[in-house]
Amino acid sequence: MNVVFWTAALMLASAFSAFGQETAASAPTPLSQLLAEVQANNPQISVAEHEARAARQVAPQVTTLPDPKFTYQQLSVGSPKPFAGYPNSDFAYLGVGASQELPYAGKLRLRGQVADRDADTKQAEVKVIGAGIADAVKADYLQLAYLQDTLGIFRQNEVVLDQLIQDATAHYQVGQGMQQDVLEAQIKRTKIVHEITMHHQQMGELQAHLKGLLNRDQESLDIVTEDLTETPMKVASDELLVLVKKNNPQIQVDAKVIQKQDAQVASAKREGKPDFELGYMYQNTDRKYRDYYMLTFDVRFPRKKRVDAEIAGAQEKLIASRQTLDAHLAQQLAQVQQLYVEASSDEEQLKEYREGLAPQSDAAYRATLSAYASNKEQFTHVLSYFTDLLNLKFEYARTLLDHETALAHLESLTGATLR
Repeated sequence: MNVVFWTAALMLASAFSAFGQETAASAPTPLSQLLAEVQANNPQISVAEHEARAARQVAPQVTTLPDPKFTYQQLSVGSPKPFAGYPNSDFAYLGVGASQELPYAGKLRLRGQVADRDADTKQAEVKVIGAGIADAVKADYLQLAYLQDTLGIFRQNEVVLDQLIQDATAHYQVGQGMQQDVLEAQIKRTKIVHEITMHHQQMGELQAHLKGLLNRDQESLDIVTEDLTETPMKVASDELLVLVKKNNPQIQVDAKVIQKQDAQVASAKREGKPDFELGYMYQNTDRKYRDYYMLTFDVRFPRKKRVDAEIAGAQEKLIASRQTLDAHLAQQLAQVQQLYVEASSDEEQLKEYREGLAPQSDAAYRATLSAYASNKEQFTHVLSYFTDLLNLKFEYARTLLDHETALAHLESLTGATLR
């Protein structure tokens, strides 16, 4: 029986000594490699980049003078037939001319500024989309790493339970135990097998989603993650809050929108100024009579009602964009503070697990298992301590996942490198 005890103890020590993790069959892929891949291959990011480039082509269009016009005229005299009276009347003529619209000084420049600010906004939105997708990749990667690690825990402890079942069976066969002990151990083993099955399902779903983000073929090899390790928090909360105002992608978009609306207000005010059109025409009368030369100068006065409404609308949008920035900033700052508190709390819990709960629970399990091997303890107590130790392992893994996920979200919100 002592052989059985030491076998079970060594198996459990292997499973829990350093909160061990299953060794992957293939080489793990670093998260940084996947982040570079998603920025290069993700279709949503590509679409946003092309839209931003297209927006850059608007300014040259709106800052160019309107298209010039070429005019050809033919005036008949005495008959509707073409060229009637042309040889014998000084009123009939053939005319050619050209004209050009001339917007009021500064209108085209201000329209160009609006277009440039809009293009800047589109470019900033590319970063928002990229940050969001990168955050999703990080979340999938960390969740996958957690499932791979806990799958290893389940498999290791499935082996431990097999040994405990053999131990309980041996006790029962010599009349030192009950059949119920064997059944309880078998039930726990069945639950572990069920959890392994559920893990495989969740991992398959994550693999599919992650490959979709990376634009990989769904039939490609599954992604193997690196082991989850704790990343100490090295940045203070006040530093993170400053980084939000400086680097947060959504805040940068909001700032660009304000600049665009500022330019829009200025452009709307200038649209109230008159526009001009300059034209010139030459009229030929068959050389028997004197030719005509005509210069035209037109002025277009914008309707005040329309211009005032345009200015008012632009000003309202400017106010709304400033309030949007304030709302988003408050929201992002609150979220950063919450994540910082969560990550700090998780660090304290991880330390408690490593330095207190894990060693104590492991010692209690070993003592109970030793007593059971000497027929001084009930098997139900062995299973109870085994379950406590197993749950503790998963609590540690879950807390580690929460901690690393919080840091990943903080990176997306602040633009800082924390992991």
